[in-house]
Formats: sequence, structure tokens, C-alpha cells
Amino acid sequence: MSTATTTPQSGPRTDPEPVERRSRRFGLPVATALVMGNIIGGGIFLLPASVAPFGTISLVAFGVLTLGAIALALVFGRLAHRHPRTGGPYVYAREAFGDFAGFLTAWSYWITTWVSNAALAVAAVGYLDVLIPLHGSTPATIAAALLIQWLPALANLAGTRCVGAVQLVATVLKFLPLLLVAFGGLFFFDSDNLGPFHAGGDSALGAVSASAAILLFSYLGVESAAVSAGEVRDPRRNVGRATVLGTLAAALLYLLTTLSVFGTVPHERLVASSAPFTDSVNLVFGGSWGGTAVACMALVSMLGALNGWTLLSAQTPYAAARDGLFPKAFAHKRRGVPTVGVIVTVVLASLLTVYNYTAGTEGVFETLVLVTTFTATVPYLLSSAAQFFFLLSGQSDRVHRPRLIRDTLLTLAAFGFSLWLVAGSGYAAVYQGVLFLFAGVLVYAGMAGRRQRA
Repeated sequence: MSTATTTPQSGPRTDPEPVERRSRRFGLPVATALVMGNIIGGGIFLLPASVAPFGTISLVAFGVLTLGAIALALVFGRLAHRHPRTGGPYVYAREAFGDFAGFLTAWSYWITTWVSNAALAVAAVGYLDVLIPLHGSTPATIAAALLIQWLPALANLAGTRCVGAVQLVATVLKFLPLLLVAFGGLFFFDSDNLGPFHAGGDSALGAVSASAAILLFSYLGVESAAVSAGEVRDPRRNVGRATVLGTLAAALLYLLTTLSVFGTVPHERLVASSAPFTDSVNLVFGGSWGGTAVACMALVSMLGALNGWTLLSAQTPYAAARDGLFPKAFAHKRRGVPTVGVIVTVVLASLLTVYNYTAGTEGVFETLVLVTTFTATVPYLLSSAAQFFFLLSGQSDRVHRPRLIRDTLLTLAAFGFSLWLVAGSGYAAVYQGVLFLFAGVLVYAGMAGRRQRA
């Protein structure tokens, strides 16, 4: 290998992806729904109560985070325009820094997806219990959690058309009631319910940072359209638009729903609430049907998120497998979906779910979920660094000169936002997340050795 190449990539370039039939690809509306659905999972139903102890200053943190997320979305859009292939962050890191960086990105992202899927399923069971009481039965709870995981997996195995249809329907069903709360609650907004602007004992900057640490992970998923670029029609045009539109829509809904709940639920009650949306609906519309309504919304939200994350969980290993960095089986596609990746991911998530319910140690599972908040940011950091590399390397096919300053500032903002995500993960999560990454080094060594021998 010559050391004079423009990019430090050691492995062979990925060949262009096989052209899928147009019917098996999805356009801008579904790509936008994929981004929105993956960003907004079940956490939105708990966020207002989580940040209420800091006061309405937490809305400032929301604004700062939104700017960072939009910067990251714009960077992904520019990267997808240059490299419109399935794999997203993996493709960008490999193009810029070579096989090892690409593998670490794929490995890190893959860990994030299947552990997060298990977490979503466990959380969804809690809301399902409101609709169909499981009476604390461990076998029934496990069966419900596995069903919640396998239904989206089956939708994925049916092909990208089915994935797109489910995602679009789930997004519509999820956002209609959320919009009702967001805008309907504003008609009953009472400023007396807001409480103090700065409720904590720390400084204002400390309060913003503390509330931001809770809100940071609400924007995970901005890369969704970029990861699935190979399944998007006209990806150079649609991936960037879907990423920005989906992020903006999710951010707007986050801000409106949080503000609406702040203004309809008294601050003292909101701080102690375990179901802030239920309290808001009950106070605005009267009655006690809010719990059932919120449970339905949360269940639809999580099923939609699982549908999208299941697709993403297979796309990055698929791209890496085509380059010889993951087992070859992951490169098999059927109806536009990497079937082996979907099956392996849902099996691993199912095993983790069963372990969570049978081990009787919630702390172990919570630690694993927290680790995913770190592993999810590794692809963000490497993608931002890759964009920075492309800009500074002066490669004419990748850089539009008039946009150089703007793109550089956006890239630095996205990198800073990603670092903030890592810091918000906490020392324990970063420490254990690094161990997860290093475990993948042995897998990379094995795959690289086999490829070299071949």
C-alpha cells in the first residue's frame, strides 16, 4: 500500500451498492419519519418531570442542545451528500481514517442499537401493563417484551416497503396526540404553574449543565437517514433534508410539550410526578383517562422507535460486512433489508431482555443502557472528525469552497456537541463503554487476518 494516498484507508473501497427496485426504497416523507421516530422514543413522556427540579431554566438547556443537534444534522447531511451509501457514520469514518476507525464506528453503533432495543422493549412493557395488566407475572412480562421486540423485527424482514409503511403510520399515530398536548395545553397555560426560573442551589450555568445532562440523549437518532442512505431514493438530496427536517420537528415537539406540561401542572406536583403527561391531560381535560391515553401514546411511540432502530441495527454491520470488516453473512439482503443483521440483533436483544427479568438485578441492565449513551456518541465524534478532515484536506470533489467557513463552523459545533454527549454519559459509562470498544478489537483482528490471508 502506498503512503501517498489521499485517505489513510487500508482496505478496498466499497463497490457501489446494488441498485434496488424503486418500490423497495423510500422517499423524503418516510426518511423524515424515520429520523423523527428514532429521536422521539419513550423518553419524551418523562422529560418534563425529569428537568422540573431545575426550574424553567432547563428550557435554556433545551435550546442549546437543539442548536447542537441541528449542527450535527447538517454535518450528516453534507456527509451523506458526498457518500450516499448505507452505513452512514461507518462509511464516513472509514473513508477518512481507514478500516480500523470504520470498524470501531460500526461496532460501537451496533452495540448501541441492540442494547437500546432491549431497553425500549422493557420500557414499553411498563406502559403495556396499564392497558393489559400482567399482574407481575415474570413469564407473561418476558413474553410481552419479546413480542414487542419481534413484531418490528418481522416488519423489517418483510422488506423496506413494510418498514416505511409501519414507520409512517407509527409516526402519525404518535404525533397526533402529542401535538394535542403540545398545542392544546397552551390554551390552558398558567404562568403561576411554572415555578421559579432557577430552582436549584447551583449557579445558573450549573443548572443548565445539570439539566442538559438529562436531556442530552433525547437527540440520539439524528443519524438515522444517513445510516439508511442506501435505501433512500435520491439520497444526495433527501438524506440531508430528512435529517434536518426530522431533527427540527422533534426539537419543536420536545420544546412545546415540555412548555405545555410546565404551564398546566403545578411545579410542586410536577417535580414529584412519575407520569407528567397523564397529570397534564387530567388537569386540562378532566377525568382520569389520561393514564390510558398516555400509555397508548407511549406504546405506539416505542413500537415506532423499535421499528426504525431495528432497521438501523442491521444497516451498519451490512456496510462493514461488504468491506470484509464484519462476518460475510451480515451482507446478505432480502427485499432491501439485511436479514441476518436483523435476526442476530433481535436475538441478542431478546437474550438481554430475558436476562434482565430473570437475573433480578436491575442495576446491571441500567448500567448497560447507560453505556449505550457513550457508544452512540463514538460514531458522532468520528463523523464530525471525518468532515473536518475532508474540509482541511482540500479535496475538490468533497468541498465546496464558498461554503468552507460555514461548513467548518458547523463541524466544530457538531464535534463539541458530541463531546458534551460523552461528558454527560458519566465516568462509569465511559469507562465501561471503552471496554466494550476494546472487546471489538479482537473481532477486528480476526476479520482483518482472514482478509489478509485471502
